[in-house]
Amino acid sequence: MAEVIQKKLQGELQKDLSKPVSGRQELEVQLTENKIMKEELALLDGSSVAFKLLGPILVKQELAEARATVGKRLDHITAEIKRYKSQLRDLERQSEQQRETFAQLQQEFQTAQAAEAGLLGRPDTALGVGEGKE
Repeated sequence: MAEVIQKKLQGELQKDLSKPVSGRQELEVQLTENKIMKEELALLDGSSVAFKLLGPILVKQELAEARATVGKRLDHITAEIKRYKSQLRDLERQSEQQRETFAQLQQEFQTAQAAEAGLLGRPDTALGVGEGKE
């Protein structure tokens, strides 16, 4: 029974961890893409033309504006990654606490079972007989 509960607990913890992990992975991809874009924009001189993709259309954009947009996007992505890292740390800490609590409860349950089995094996102790009352 304890194994079933433990497996359910682990399943729930994995489910809780999967969302931030996948979100962080997506952000890491976006971060890499935007870093490459920033590097490419840095190679352009002031006479170069930049275009921005809006749906299916390319729209002309000032180079300074494109650089600023990419910089802001990088800042935002970096902040989100930090938030996900913090969330993952909190979830891992919570998971560890739940494991410790479960182990403690399991130990208490086993101790109670052993004590109960010991008392059931000696009916005279359960009734107060043979405790030095003469």
